[in-house]
Amino acid sequence: MKDFFTGLQFLTRIRVVEQTDWSPDSFGRSVKYFTLIGAIIGVILAGLNYILSQFLPLHVLAAVIILAEIVLTGGLHCDGFMDTADGVFSGRSRERMLEIMKDSRVGANGVVAFGLLLLLKYSLIVDMTPTMLTTALIIMPVAGRVAMVISIASFPYARPDGMGKAFAQYADRTTLMLALAIALAVVVPFGFQASISASGAVLAGVLSARYFANVLGGLTGDTYGAITELTELVALLVFVI
Repeated sequence: MKDFFTGLQFLTRIRVVEQTDWSPDSFGRSVKYFTLIGAIIGVILAGLNYILSQFLPLHVLAAVIILAEIVLTGGLHCDGFMDTADGVFSGRSRERMLEIMKDSRVGANGVVAFGLLLLLKYSLIVDMTPTMLTTALIIMPVAGRVAMVISIASFPYARPDGMGKAFAQYADRTTLMLALAIALAVVVPFGFQASISASGAVLAGVLSARYFANVLGGLTGDTYGAITELTELVALLVFVI
């Protein structure tokens, strides 16, 4: 359970126990729980949607849901998405891209990309019925974390060190199988549409991981966040289609 709480407190702002061990090994072992943590995020968002949909119009509810996810995750994946956009769209050499991504300052590419991400998420959410949205909000973060785990396990790490390297070292076949099993257990009961949405989104996430790996020579912690955000976006898109 210790590894689960490490992952929960890293991927979200939920604090259940007083965490004192933030070692690379502790982070690495938590990867096997990422999909389960995605399901927890999804249940919270779906519950919030169910409650607030009784009082708020859909266009306001969509903004609140997007904000709630950012607050719940501490904007962790959004930060990685912006850093990745800054680096990949800079048009520089591979080494310079990695340097740009490591810079804590956000550039124009990151701001524009994040603005478009929010706009697309908002547009897709307001096009859903309340029932469809409840299901989508559960599937979306699960698909995002599955794509992250697959990417961690399937592609090399681009830096000699960093927090993401610990994830890569512990993402073995057992971890991958557990992540997929949890995802299937969550997604399949919601039916065909949910299964297609999750499958299409995860495929898109893995393809984006392959692209980042080709451009950067591997993946980084920032690209893990970008992969998660892109997968979530595609999950919403497939629901609307």
